[in-house]
Amino acid sequence: MPRASATFTVWASAWLAGAAAPDDVLDALGPWALAHDVQAADAETAALTDLPPPGSPVSSLAFLLATLRRASPRGPARLVLPVPGDVRGLPGPGAFSREATSAGEGVLFVDAGLGVVPTTIAENVVRWTVYPVPEAGPPVEFVALNQAERDLREQVRQSASVLTSLGVARHRPGVREEIAAALRARPESMWPAGMPGQALRVLQHADEVEAILAAAQVDEPGGALSASAAEARREALRPIETAVRVARRAAVAEAVRVLAASPLV
Repeated sequence: MPRASATFTVWASAWLAGAAAPDDVLDALGPWALAHDVQAADAETAALTDLPPPGSPVSSLAFLLATLRRASPRGPARLVLPVPGDVRGLPGPGAFSREATSAGEGVLFVDAGLGVVPTTIAENVVRWTVYPVPEAGPPVEFVALNQAERDLREQVRQSASVLTSLGVARHRPGVREEIAAALRARPESMWPAGMPGQALRVLQHADEVEAILAAAQVDEPGGALSASAAEARREALRPIETAVRVARRAAVAEAVRVLAASPLV
């Protein structure tokens, strides 16, 4: 479902560009958890950022924002959504890349030489861990938002016939209600003024497709799906999962581009 990292990427970039206030960033992350805390990944990063190391009392998002401001006064953020086998956007081997891949998300501040990974450590508590990223890695892949949106729709269309032939949801008459409930339960994302309309549309579509993917991956009652059918289902869904990640990254990158170009307030 929607990613906290996407919200933080957009709002932190808007704040660094002077298009949002610090309290706006904190409010936007409110739907993700009642509490957000911050720590450095290790003692060296703590000394570099003035954030607490592991084992010390944690800090807050306000201190993280101050750290980012000192390290990169206007540098925008980059959303990463890595999974094993698809690590596009990561800077290369290292702690940040490893932990972002494990979490499936992260935020990279290239100009600041820092990366941030959120993890849920308790009910309604998200911890943002800050990692050093001394090398930016290869140039980030650019995918035009128009292309990403078309590819997402095309992947959904191409896979629909395969999923139908596999009988996904044939024995689950309440699947539409499951999808609707999943969408209602997702955190209500808030976005800055000036957020591009197409980016909003693509993010909403990605949420909807991901809810469908989650429903499609639930086994039939009694585990009636054969091993070969389950593998065929995974193969059919994998391109859609990739298209969702690409679309989210492209939508967030476009929002960051537009907001970072906003005049300082």
